[in-house]
Amino acid sequence: MIRVLIVDDSALVRNVLTAELSKCRDIEVVGSAVDPYVARDKIVRLRPDVITLDLEMPRMNGLALLAKLMKYYPLPVVVVSSLTPKNSEAAIKALELGAVEVICKPGSASRTSEISRQLIHAVRAAASAQIARQQVTSETSAISSITHPFPFQASNKVLAIGASTGGTQAIESILRDLPPTSPGTLIVQHMPEQFTASFAKRLDQISQMEVREARDSDPVGLGVALVAPGNQHMLLQQSGTGYLVRVKTGPAVNHHRPSVDVLFQSVARSAGSSAVGVLLTEWGPMEQRGSSPCMRRERTRSPRMSRRALSLECPERPSSLGGRRRGSYSRYSAGNCQFPARSKKENPNTSN
Repeated sequence: MIRVLIVDDSALVRNVLTAELSKCRDIEVVGSAVDPYVARDKIVRLRPDVITLDLEMPRMNGLALLAKLMKYYPLPVVVVSSLTPKNSEAAIKALELGAVEVICKPGSASRTSEISRQLIHAVRAAASAQIARQQVTSETSAISSITHPFPFQASNKVLAIGASTGGTQAIESILRDLPPTSPGTLIVQHMPEQFTASFAKRLDQISQMEVREARDSDPVGLGVALVAPGNQHMLLQQSGTGYLVRVKTGPAVNHHRPSVDVLFQSVARSAGSSAVGVLLTEWGPMEQRGSSPCMRRERTRSPRMSRRALSLECPERPSSLGGRRRGSYSRYSAGNCQFPARSKKENPNTSN
């Protein structure tokens, strides 16, 4: 049973989140708090497994509480924030401080049923996360090993990165170390609309590459990283001797939009062995299915991260990896996968 504490100054939001989470047999809402001071006492007394946290509250804001939690009493935190430009900046800061996920509050921007699904997924994923007081050092050392083998100074190469819950800090660690001559990089991070623009801005500040939110028909070029916009799919398409991205609406794939599956399958079709894919965080079977089919797995261990080296052989026949038992995996796992050569029978200009 996952024990959840809801921290929000709005009684309506507390009631909605409690009602939605209580529909799940594996989740128990053990309490709620109207501000960080009340939350502090209830955290000690109730010992929740996961906290949902609003960012704008009286007496102390959510970022201040989060910073104190990560320093003195690390717990998995899911930020539930209003969809505004100001709050999106704060949400990115929350991820930087150690929150494992950001979702939108129920409201006019999103249907309650969709938010409910995202919230339940985020809480379940967060419950299995391992949160430590100091995170960046171990993440950087573990991830850096998957970036060096790539032939960076090659204009016809593509690096595709996919991440879900808890992946933002891992992406930051990778991009911080990539040189400005790195190949064109495509990033899908499951994140709400508008938040991805703030995330891209944050990455651009810490990276030697140029990082921005992708627009339809943007070219994929040396030293540029494109982040898929929230609520839209991003695909790779061959264009002459190079590549461009297509940004499209459409149904969610395995409950995600943007979807890592959509990106990786398009990269496999268009770039084949000229691309390298990196999977970050621990997906469930569905989101892994399209990205990691028919693979050979090798594992090594680090203090906080398991590394998965993947070799793709037959992308047309996806098979599920399955999931590890809850509580048995580290917060991040990363895989480096070389895509197979594109079949000559495939039309490289086909997009979906």
